[in-house]
Amino acid sequence: MICLGIESTAHTFGAGIVDENGNILANEKDVYKSKEGWGIIPIEAANHHKEVADDVIQKALESASLQINDIDLISFSQGPGLAPCLYAGLNKTIELSEKHNIPYVGVNHCIAHIEIGRLLAKQNDPVVVFTSGANTQIISYNSGKYRVFGETMDIGLGNALDKFGRSAGIGFPAGPKIEKLGRKGKWIGLPYVVKGMDLSFSGIVTEASKRLEKGERLEDVCFSIQEVLFSMTTEVTERALAHLGKDEVMLTGGVAANKFLQEKLSIMSEERDAKFDVVPLKLAGDNGAMIAWTGILAHKSGYKTEPGIVLPRWRTDDMNITWL
Repeated sequence: MICLGIESTAHTFGAGIVDENGNILANEKDVYKSKEGWGIIPIEAANHHKEVADDVIQKALESASLQINDIDLISFSQGPGLAPCLYAGLNKTIELSEKHNIPYVGVNHCIAHIEIGRLLAKQNDPVVVFTSGANTQIISYNSGKYRVFGETMDIGLGNALDKFGRSAGIGFPAGPKIEKLGRKGKWIGLPYVVKGMDLSFSGIVTEASKRLEKGERLEDVCFSIQEVLFSMTTEVTERALAHLGKDEVMLTGGVAANKFLQEKLSIMSEERDAKFDVVPLKLAGDNGAMIAWTGILAHKSGYKTEPGIVLPRWRTDDMNITWL
């Protein structure tokens, strides 16, 4: 079986091709970019996806040396995500399915991040740290579902960094720039907000922005906001690891590229005798290959998709995992 996966939850339109043995045959994408510092404007992003869809899919087919008729299954990111962007992916999936008589399956975007990680990091039963723009969740499999053992109560890590970046005037996406500036900074006090197993980031972003207004060095605030946000995330991960008695930790999602976050999770995992892995960075962010692979798993296990709809608020722990 060969699957074409279509990713369109937010800024990325991706097309990946994967076979049933987990071989990634192609992984192409085109990323929407708004005006400097504006972030994602959903309607603009959706229009971008519609404009580039055919070219990205064709590039993926050419990279894999395949024709569309060689595809046995199409999978698409059904949610969660920005509704206009999700519909762009759904409509393209339905168009290809009807034109070429190819079945399709919808998958949960967050779970796709986990499954491509399990495939590539060779982890069996990890505690997953999923950090992206809108999402920050500490997840692990239990009793037929990927359960969320801790999560953000407001905004995700990526959005927190981007929101601070806009107030600091450093543009979008802000994460890589904040990481670079933070390497030249030193600690200043910022709030630390862990509530049980959950996290709250928005108040910290507000306070960090106020510190800039009061004249604190940008480098110091960049260092400190990362120190706080990532320490909070690591604390909740450690609690989940201890509670579940597991010995694997896997970091995935777009913010997985941040070396500060990697270092904190690595040190914690080593101290708890747990194996730590970061999903290869070109596949840690949003991409079509992860959608394709998860689609294969879902389809082969008999999972059924409710046709013609998207699920913008589809939670990680709402999907029944039929393949584990």
